[in-house]
Amino acid sequence: MPSSKLAPERAEDPQARRERRKEARPGELLDAALDLFVEKGFAATRSEEVAARAGVSKGTLFLYFPSKEELFKAVVRENISGRFSEWVAEFEAFDGSTAEMVRYCLRVWWERLGATRASGITKLMISEARNFPELAAFYQQEVIRPANDLIRRILQRGIDRGEFRPMDIEYAVFSIVAPMVFLIMMKHSLGACAPQDYPLDPERYLQAQLDTLLHGLCVQPATQGAGA
Repeated sequence: MPSSKLAPERAEDPQARRERRKEARPGELLDAALDLFVEKGFAATRSEEVAARAGVSKGTLFLYFPSKEELFKAVVRENISGRFSEWVAEFEAFDGSTAEMVRYCLRVWWERLGATRASGITKLMISEARNFPELAAFYQQEVIRPANDLIRRILQRGIDRGEFRPMDIEYAVFSIVAPMVFLIMMKHSLGACAPQDYPLDPERYLQAQLDTLLHGLCVQPATQGAGA
């Protein structure tokens, strides 16, 4: 009769364990850096703090990211700009109306970015961009420009399909961006000033903004012949 005693687990090969740990390090460093950049800002975050939080030496950090600036750029690419190809693909495959697309766009932005730690990067850039022009130029190229391009394409789609009226698209883009930036600032900064008995519900806020964007404030005149 075979013994019911479980066979001892075979110890993992030390070399394999080292290799697995090595492969995990860039991700752990980026995760630690994101936390610290959002908590303290770019200027106040020190490279040795990032290394310590990730459980590695400062020398190990610089093996992967030769400077704090390069580390920050990698954090932005990992959490924001590296996802634009996914978002563009969703835009190109979207079958619904453009109004539905705008609603989807803001809802998904909140779920995938606004409600996450990574939204703090935007607040950081608003606060510190003027002190770090190289990073500001990087963020402009990697995040702001492709985001505006995608929103511009969405609005142009609505015009081309006869769903939206002709508009100044270059400036209409900001009508989509502004609610997102406001939510980020409320979450990471202004929220501390808000009355405690008036909490901001992000989903409700976005819904109200979308209704205003898509329908306007003015009562629409009745169509000619309506009710006839």
